[in-house]
Amino acid sequence: MVEFRSGTRIRMKKACKTMADHRNISIRNKRATFDYEILETYIAGIVLSGTEIKSLRQGKASLVDCYCYFHNHELFVRGMNIAEYHWGTYNNHLPKRDRKLLLQHRELVKLERALQDKGLTVVGIKLFINERGLAKLQIGLARGRKSYDKREYLKEKDARREMDRHWKK
Repeated sequence: MVEFRSGTRIRMKKACKTMADHRNISIRNKRATFDYEILETYIAGIVLSGTEIKSLRQGKASLVDCYCYFHNHELFVRGMNIAEYHWGTYNNHLPKRDRKLLLQHRELVKLERALQDKGLTVVGIKLFINERGLAKLQIGLARGRKSYDKREYLKEKDARREMDRHWKK
């Protein structure tokens, strides 16, 4: 129990527990690993407004059909849906707006050069909250898979699953 000068008391165990719950938020884009072959991954910060981070801490976000693009040498993510905050008022955010991603300059230059190659794109893989409570997006430089590659990927995945089942017995 901690007491402040104003006489307010809080229980540290409860406060720590709620912060730990927020850290367990991890939203994955399963479609990205199926449709694309991920060549490199990066962790990028996201510029969010107040109601966006609150909604994100409730786990109300989707990465389906999200991709990244460059505008004036800055990286933005498009198609990421963060649902409106339930208790937000007229200050609520737009759910599907483009959001700026924060990376180091050398990573931005490397990604921009790589995107000039034909057939490469940058997709969002995983959205999470790190140990400091900041929202991060794992992005990947990806090359699209052909339909026969997808079938091969499914066969390999099934074979690995069967082997794991066999070894567990």
